[in-house]
Amino acid sequence: MISKHGTPLMETGARQTALDELLPLAALVTPNLPEAAALAGFDVTGPDEMKDAAKAIFDVTGASVLVKGGHLKGDALDILFHQGDYYEILSERFATIHTHGTGCTYSAAITAGLALGLALPEAIARAKRFIARAIQTNPGLGGGCGPVNHHAEVV
Repeated sequence: MISKHGTPLMETGARQTALDELLPLAALVTPNLPEAAALAGFDVTGPDEMKDAAKAIFDVTGASVLVKGGHLKGDALDILFHQGDYYEILSERFATIHTHGTGCTYSAAITAGLALGLALPEAIARAKRFIARAIQTNPGLGGGCGPVNHHAEVV
């Protein structure tokens, strides 16, 4: 919906349609901070607003919500709202520009955990460990924002 650099990837009107019609079909919604702000209708700048946004998005969609805090300073904190509970998923932040594909890889790793039979919070925690390692061990390809290491060890 909105790239990590803030570039809109869909028209504003389509966002409301996604919120009203598409996202209620999902089991999990995984917005980054700009996306969470657009979906919730208020600024999301820290952990408290991440929790509020997750709950607001859940209230409209009924889906579990993982607000990804990659845009925050400090450690990489994500907030999950699932079955009425909040979970904080934290990992070290690594100084690199090579983070291309982070969101897609993270969601694919969550899906893989679910396919293995893990409960959603456990699948997300495992996926978070994987994506942190994938960022940490990125291959450093290209002259710009290169990809994460899709061959990172799952710990």
